[in-house]
Amino acid sequence: MATRLVHLIAVLACLGLPPSAWAGELRALVVDGGGEPLSDAVVVAYPANGRLEAAKPGTTVEDQIDKEFVPYVQAIRVGTYVRFPNKDNIRHHVYSFSPAKKFELPLYSGTPAIPVLFDKAGVVKLGCNIHDWMIGYLYVTDAPFFGKTAAQGRIGLKDLPAGTYRIRVWHPRLDATEESTTQQIEVKDNAPASAQWMLKLKREFRPRRAPLPGDPGYR
Repeated sequence: MATRLVHLIAVLACLGLPPSAWAGELRALVVDGGGEPLSDAVVVAYPANGRLEAAKPGTTVEDQIDKEFVPYVQAIRVGTYVRFPNKDNIRHHVYSFSPAKKFELPLYSGTPAIPVLFDKAGVVKLGCNIHDWMIGYLYVTDAPFFGKTAAQGRIGLKDLPAGTYRIRVWHPRLDATEESTTQQIEVKDNAPASAQWMLKLKREFRPRRAPLPGDPGYR
């Protein structure tokens, strides 16, 4: 192992890469006020020196399955195109009134021919005009490093150059400003850095998914 490390250092030195350019890792844990792991929390990391990587163009998918947006929360880079395929056997009407992106996809089935461009940072709340309980979120960020916690409340951000970072977390039910969660973390190339948050959450106000009296089922 020592021989491999020495060889790696020699290769990096030949490439003219200083230690500050070697990759590090940030391991984050997010829990709720009761200490329970919290999924769907977005963690972002900004270099303290203010340098940001240029957004890379790309396309991703936000599905509609069983009259729900899947995934419920998705984090994407500014400049990403998103397709909204409808995989149900009924039509949906997707829209958002969020300042970061206002758009509307009138009643349709299948996949719209043209994806939607998200070119401004911010939180975009998704809805369906036909099914009120259908709610989803696109977190659009200009951060060079970001990720979303899994069911265990954990996320690992990898390939961070060694240095100081401002990191923060967002969740759809966060009962505070995102900026108030900011921490400053030092990432090194020889050991993972760690951070954790305990978030106070708001109650979720979401229309109940249930048939109306006399209705044979969901529409």
